[in-house]
Amino acid sequence: MSSNDLETDMNEVAQTAAAGPAAAAAPAAAAGPAAAAGVHDDSGDDPSAEPEEFVEDGRADKALDFVVEVLTKMGMDCTVDLMENEDDDPASDVRIEITGEDATRLVGKKGQTLGALQFLANRVINRPTLSRRHVLIDADGYRTRRETALTTMAKKLGEQAVAEGKLITFEPMSAQDRRIVHLALAQFPGLLTKSEGKGDDRRVQIIPTRVS
Repeated sequence: MSSNDLETDMNEVAQTAAAGPAAAAAPAAAAGPAAAAGVHDDSGDDPSAEPEEFVEDGRADKALDFVVEVLTKMGMDCTVDLMENEDDDPASDVRIEITGEDATRLVGKKGQTLGALQFLANRVINRPTLSRRHVLIDADGYRTRRETALTTMAKKLGEQAVAEGKLITFEPMSAQDRRIVHLALAQFPGLLTKSEGKGDDRRVQIIPTRVS
């Protein structure tokens, strides 16, 4: 990404937040159907591709610096922190948390503004010659609440799939939401998960190892 492209992308995010929730979908729509949801590379929703050993390569700090720069240009009154990963997160994930007076404004309608910012951060640190790292940005606890709810639902459906011995298919999801489901059930006994479908119709299947 050139410096001019980066400046244009940051201006788009700034204009989105300034225009209010109704405009939040604009940068996400430009990035593609999955952009509003968060991580935008469909190949990255299955954590099974995570390398066995990870060594920090400085891209977490790069992502943090990018987010700080964007929010500064937007004139947002926020604090941006690089967080430690959760125990079940892949080691290469980059978690960034935004708090403060303007944090809620960054969420946007159905998380679209936050999704656009996260998309840009992922775009900044990922290049074709590098292994993919996922940047996960939360603002005012929005993503944490969503992840918790989705993880709870995934585990409940996992239990149902095992108990009934039947395959369960979710409704179509964003790449980020599918990845949350895969991670939630990665160590769940008696089942496996995989993504099926293309584009907006891509969804997660919960497959019991013993099907009735």
